[in-house]
Amino acid sequence: MNKRLNLAALGALLLAAGMPAAGVPGLPGHRPEWHPAHAAASAAVDHSAFDKLLKKHVSAKGLVDYKGFKADETAFNQYLAMLSKNPPASSAPKNEQMAYWINAYNAFTIRLILDHYPVQSIKDIGSKIKIPFVTTPWAAKFFSIGGEKMSLDNIEHGTLRKKFDDPRIHFALVCASMSCPRLRNEAYTPAQLEKQLDDQGRDFLNNPAKNKVGKAAAQLSKYFDWYKGDWQKNGQSVAKWVNRYASVKMDENTKISYLDYNWSLNQQ
Repeated sequence: MNKRLNLAALGALLLAAGMPAAGVPGLPGHRPEWHPAHAAASAAVDHSAFDKLLKKHVSAKGLVDYKGFKADETAFNQYLAMLSKNPPASSAPKNEQMAYWINAYNAFTIRLILDHYPVQSIKDIGSKIKIPFVTTPWAAKFFSIGGEKMSLDNIEHGTLRKKFDDPRIHFALVCASMSCPRLRNEAYTPAQLEKQLDDQGRDFLNNPAKNKVGKAAAQLSKYFDWYKGDWQKNGQSVAKWVNRYASVKMDENTKISYLDYNWSLNQQ
């Protein structure tokens, strides 16, 4: 028991410093930023095929009809193949790159669930992975982008968090679980990205199943604990980010605790 507590304490210290800790669900060790040699030649990706599938198989509350995605697997795989062959150029506009990587993370997460469906939780997949030193589904390199094998960790920690320094990505990346932010039933696009990220923030912070914000006390999502370093960058704080989107505002004396995380599958 003491060993587990010491490991948890170490993880908390690393996270508070903005460093992902190995062994924390969804927060494995550092992953290098992706640098394809031919990125400059890539063209902008059209996400309309993914948009169509999300509108068809995801409810307004973000619940996924995975059987429906299975039925449309051919169209879904065609979109994934397009993502794999057309990574964004490193010189592409920021919103174009971010929309691509957010959609890629969410789409390949759905692909991961379909590969193991039916499952009760994405965490159940970890025990099914028979790869040395790979113990979580986020660390498994099960897809390729630009000819390079990649994992969900590579996208989140090695690219989005490292390159773009925008904690709103945590409102957009969906880990197929009930405590995650809502999976939008539309694709992210460069033109709408700012609006979509802010909308995700409002939706997440004002959903009492995921955050309970009060003036005297607030029970927040574990996201605000796991990624504390991200929320504190650039003179910001957890309270400032919460107040940006929550209808009830916190103050400096608000007592903060964190809700248990529900890893049940976000299925209809």
